[in-house]
Amino acid sequence: MTSRPKARGCRAGSFQGALDTARVLSRSLGGPALTDANASLTPANLKLDRQIPLVVVDVDEVLAMFMRGFERFIGQHGWELRIERFALFQNIYRPGTDETISMVEGRRLFDAFFALERHDIDVAPGAQAALASLARQANIVILTNAPEAGRTPRMRWLMENAFPYEMLIGSGPKGALVAEMAALIDGPTAFVDDLLPNLDSVAVEAPEVHRFQMVADERLRLMAPTAPERHCRIDDWDELGVAIAARLGL
Repeated sequence: MTSRPKARGCRAGSFQGALDTARVLSRSLGGPALTDANASLTPANLKLDRQIPLVVVDVDEVLAMFMRGFERFIGQHGWELRIERFALFQNIYRPGTDETISMVEGRRLFDAFFALERHDIDVAPGAQAALASLARQANIVILTNAPEAGRTPRMRWLMENAFPYEMLIGSGPKGALVAEMAALIDGPTAFVDDLLPNLDSVAVEAPEVHRFQMVADERLRLMAPTAPERHCRIDDWDELGVAIAARLGL
């Protein structure tokens, strides 16, 4: 069992969610969420209730077990994943050799995975229930840096897996987008991501936002760059849901 670094002030405990409610919402909202209107979604036209807190959440290695799904996908194309560092393409090898994949081929497989393989990504344990419970008293927005071509498959994956929340696609550091969203509500905001550069970006652009680092894949947890003195680190959604609720005063 790997250890989970935690920041000072992180709160942990048992967590019970409202997963059935989220599944009902997913079924009822499945049509509108996949329309072309989502392609033009920006912070300014999100349907936020400014009277309640906001939770902004990443997808890959936060809500979704991306590396495990991508590992299965590249195996079908003659490559294997060896988790040797906190990276992606540098961990992809030709089986039985020390030959790593080229950046061009790695990017091609990455884009194809997002466009075609949305069903083969497992949900991070506890994520559905934690967000469903938080959604009773807070706005939930998904902020992902997935390729634009993967927008519809990503939305479909979210809806099919009981994440009936609005989604924004960004690129690069997430601080500016999070700051823009936080300014649209009167209450506190929380941000959850696995990547330290995104957390640091939010710390600069919106220092009042409560930041949480979460790494879903156990193989990556000890390799992930972390700064628990700056960002609360909790790798378990049962504990993380409780900690977010406490920070937001829910």
